[in-house]
Amino acid sequence: MKKLLLLTTGGTIASLEGEDGLAPELKADEMLSHLSERNQLCQIDSKPLMNIDSTNMQPENWAKIAKSIYEHYHDYDGFVITHGTDTMAYTSAALSYMLQNVGKPIVITGSQVPIAFQKTDAKRNISDAIRFACEEIGGVYVVFDGRVILGTRAIKLRTKSYDAFESINYPYVAFVNNEDIHYNTPVDTLKNKEIKLDISLCKDVLLIKLYPGIKPEFFDSLKNLCKGIVIESYGSGGIPFERRNIVEKLNNLAKCGMSIVITTQCLEEGEDMDIYEVGRKVDHEIIIRSRNMNTEAIVPKLMWALGKTQEPQKVKKIMETPIADDLHFKSYDGSEENGKRQECIPN
Repeated sequence: MKKLLLLTTGGTIASLEGEDGLAPELKADEMLSHLSERNQLCQIDSKPLMNIDSTNMQPENWAKIAKSIYEHYHDYDGFVITHGTDTMAYTSAALSYMLQNVGKPIVITGSQVPIAFQKTDAKRNISDAIRFACEEIGGVYVVFDGRVILGTRAIKLRTKSYDAFESINYPYVAFVNNEDIHYNTPVDTLKNKEIKLDISLCKDVLLIKLYPGIKPEFFDSLKNLCKGIVIESYGSGGIPFERRNIVEKLNNLAKCGMSIVITTQCLEEGEDMDIYEVGRKVDHEIIIRSRNMNTEAIVPKLMWALGKTQEPQKVKKIMETPIADDLHFKSYDGSEENGKRQECIPN
């Protein structure tokens, strides 16, 4: 019989109606009481880590979750984390970087409706998560609405629907249908590797979405404010340079030692700054390419990279190295670079 550890963090799944609206209240054993049949299939221990709305989730909380898994890693066959949906994708990506060489399933789930409500998606989601956590695989995954999504590829696309999460630029790993699991893509086990914990994070990171009319002077104010910037640019990675020259500002910030990542506001297919003039004018020697990573993975990866080193070229190397299948890029000429799970952290 498999032995799992349930880590609870709060979120909608654990919420009850209060004077000020829904707020996390339920304890782990109260949630498990709704799943008596599933409890007979494996042994489940529980450990409450926090009880917060995931809107309040912070990098320090990511580190606490990662540390708890690391400390109990050899005591259990798999791990299930209940989490609010709003920042679940950030957490799943962060755990994918902070926990290296994972040879057991770490499964994150939640719900759009609290588990205590009569009509809810919570029971199915946590049951599916427990089922998938019994598999002989390794890695971090989001399980939601019967879909298994790689931890670095999940995004929340819908605010209310049960199928809230999608896998971006990567196929679903598997589908869960009661006891049956249908795999859609190969997965790594890393059974013979020793898990590594690296929870050093630099929180001095800023996410900026470009829009027509953004003032170049705004970027001057960032020099002493942060160590890294993620720019959500247009289309394939275009940065404006006419009338309001943002290219010049970003190149100058990068030359001053700031780590700058260019991504796209488009959800699918990623950036390719080699196509247009508005992409080629960016200094590719110092600016970081995100390929087809999603923003929810880029932000924690940049925090993690800056936590290891603040030398711009080393940060660039880490960010552009595929980790936990977080990037895969098809260039404009049709050639491909495949992102595979890395067995070691880039130096």
